[in-house]
Amino acid sequence: MLTLLEDKIATPLGMLAVICDEQFRLRAVEWEEYRHRMMQLLDIHYRTEGYELREANNPGGLCQHLTDYFEGNLSVIDNLPTATAGTPFQREVWQVLRTIPCGQVMHYGQLAEKLGRPGAARAVGAANGSNPISIVVPCHRVIGRNGTMTGYAGGVQRKEWLLRHEGYLLL
Repeated sequence: MLTLLEDKIATPLGMLAVICDEQFRLRAVEWEEYRHRMMQLLDIHYRTEGYELREANNPGGLCQHLTDYFEGNLSVIDNLPTATAGTPFQREVWQVLRTIPCGQVMHYGQLAEKLGRPGAARAVGAANGSNPISIVVPCHRVIGRNGTMTGYAGGVQRKEWLLRHEGYLLL
């Protein structure tokens, strides 16, 4: 049975749930109003081994790191440890998301090309939308080919705010 530790932080965009394992590797980062979706993903990802969720105070300093990100220390999230379940393809997409530098974006087709699957933009989009670790695995840095702010599980307004915060969009 996997033990997951959870804390919540207040951000300029609302409450954010932060869930990690006992080795302090992030397993989920999600906006509080999407908790139901997050719990469904946890159930899917860890149904085989089972898990229990325990409250914790700033486990592994992860909540402080995310607070620092929102206060302007953008690079603090670059090397936070993560561990996710999901299909091999999803994990591959999520790994490549972490290579998109802060202040830059990529469109779904570019991400598919980077994975060596140039025709898989839709599959990449689906994997991107299933990312359980928002912000740290920066799915918000993926936009439509024409520059549109396409889907973000936390809402397009949050996506725009995050891209402004990181310097991609001008104020």
